Amino acid sequence: MKILQKLGRMPIVLTGPALAVLLAVFGIPIILLFLTSLNAPTFSLANYQAFFSQSANIRVLYQTVEISVVATAICLLIGYPTAYLIVAASKRLRMALIVLVVIPYLTSGLVRTYAWIVILGDRGLINNLLFDRGLISSPLPLIYNRVAVYIGMVHIMLPMMILPLVSVMMGIDKSLMAAARSMGARPFAAFSRVFLPLSMPGIRSGSLLVFVICLGFYITPAALGGLRDAMLSTFIASQVQTSFNMARVAATAFVLLAVAIVVLSVFGFDLSGAQGRKPQQVQNSWLDRLPSFGPLLRYLSEFLAPRRRRRWVAQLFEAGHDSRWSKVVGALFLALVMFYLLFPEILVVIMSFSAGKYLEFPPSGFSLQWYRSFFSDPSWYTAAWTSIQIGVVVAALSTVLGTLAAYGLSSTLPGLRSFLTMVILTPITFPVIVVGIATYLGLLKLGLLGTITGIVLAHTIAAIGYVVVIVSATLANFDPRLEQAAMSMRAGPFRTFMRVTLPLIRPGIIGGAVFAFLASFDEVVITSLIAGLSIRTLPLKMWEDIRHQIDPTIAAVATLLILLPLLILVILYVAGWRSTLSLQRARPAPAA
Repeated sequence: MKILQKLGRMPIVLTGPALAVLLAVFGIPIILLFLTSLNAPTFSLANYQAFFSQSANIRVLYQTVEISVVATAICLLIGYPTAYLIVAASKRLRMALIVLVVIPYLTSGLVRTYAWIVILGDRGLINNLLFDRGLISSPLPLIYNRVAVYIGMVHIMLPMMILPLVSVMMGIDKSLMAAARSMGARPFAAFSRVFLPLSMPGIRSGSLLVFVICLGFYITPAALGGLRDAMLSTFIASQVQTSFNMARVAATAFVLLAVAIVVLSVFGFDLSGAQGRKPQQVQNSWLDRLPSFGPLLRYLSEFLAPRRRRRWVAQLFEAGHDSRWSKVVGALFLALVMFYLLFPEILVVIMSFSAGKYLEFPPSGFSLQWYRSFFSDPSWYTAAWTSIQIGVVVAALSTVLGTLAAYGLSSTLPGLRSFLTMVILTPITFPVIVVGIATYLGLLKLGLLGTITGIVLAHTIAAIGYVVVIVSATLANFDPRLEQAAMSMRAGPFRTFMRVTLPLIRPGIIGGAVFAFLASFDEVVITSLIAGLSIRTLPLKMWEDIRHQIDPTIAAVATLLILLPLLILVILYVAGWRSTLSLQRARPAPAA
């Protein structure tokens, strides 16, 4: 009994429920899936050999990596200057720009993909505008090609690149750039020698996040691309729906997973060591390391040294300032990026009120006909109610399990904490199609395929990761001495948590619950594998209609899903505002 009581006091025990659900639904199944790919118990590489023996498979694999790399590179090229300009803006403007980036991030990826179908389609906005002005006689092939895939993927992934970069850049001391400028460094040299190396963690984390998620993209390439633009996730999904050869499916899934693991292993580990070596590497330019140019560059450097010295003395006491043209170009670039992120959603909202028989822009009249169509069609509102029910249950379950796990991890040894956190976050770091196949196998063993319970469990394993991340970030700013003070006044652990800890971390818990609900409400890939034919969630209903017919009712549904993140942001703001007020009231008044 005493041993059990001691174990009950160990904070690591609080991670047990979350780990149990994770192991049952995902952990053990993915191990079984790997064994299945090896034809256990005989163990052979026949399935992998069969995969690589077909040139079509290798072409799809190469195409998947190529599309992911190009999409990640485009996101970095657009996202880095965008993040830099956001950080350089005034405080109020910076917060407004961050909110404008977060709104698309919280909006359903299926809605944003549908928006690009409306823009790029044969009867879409661009072709209709060109038709009306007599510039073309037949629709331009703007959709069902590689360019359309890149446009859609970059639009979805760009906020995931910008937000980590902004987070890192805001922590860089701006006086370092000013110090470099005061020592005669030109703006580009100060940026490349000082700011860029310090922002590398944001570049690395944003690029890894975007690349790994792009590897598992399924909806956007299938909706915007052609047959030549298929990715491996689409190939895996078709295998599940047609051949049902689980050994071949498992081998294909682990080939995709291996690509993600290799990239994470090469670029994602030993971050502290990499950062520690940066100052030494930054001292010399990359041209200096070329043996043929080294002596020549050193000679030119010595030859130009007097001129640089005179310029440095002349500019030493000059205040650094940006030219008017640079500000205009920066403002124009930011405006174009925000237009790219927000215009597709605004367009869908406007077109959803069209009075015509088809979606048109600008609308010929104002009408709520597509909203009436949504609320009068049982297939639509039943699917929406199913998604809401599943989302609420997933949010409640994952919030409880994730909060307990985060609270337990916050009091655990750093090494063990890092390992368990990595395990809990596995479902949101692996390609989604791999998670879907493993979850499919796990629920098949449990007899829960085609059930609401199975969908809830499948959504919960990923939602727990979001809750753990958000609540852990809130607990990082929590002062444990407050709990110690409560316990010193004879408050038990439960009462201390309810009276002290819970009120202070409530905004993080609410934020975790909101993200868990959104993650469940927007899920398509895993749900399509598990739901079967009897259950239809709202994203599944939208996806089926997008693939088979462009029903204008989808515009009304998309508008409702676009307004959902705005409501969520208001809820998060109110929760944070009330928490701030409660903290201010709890502080003692200053002595007169």
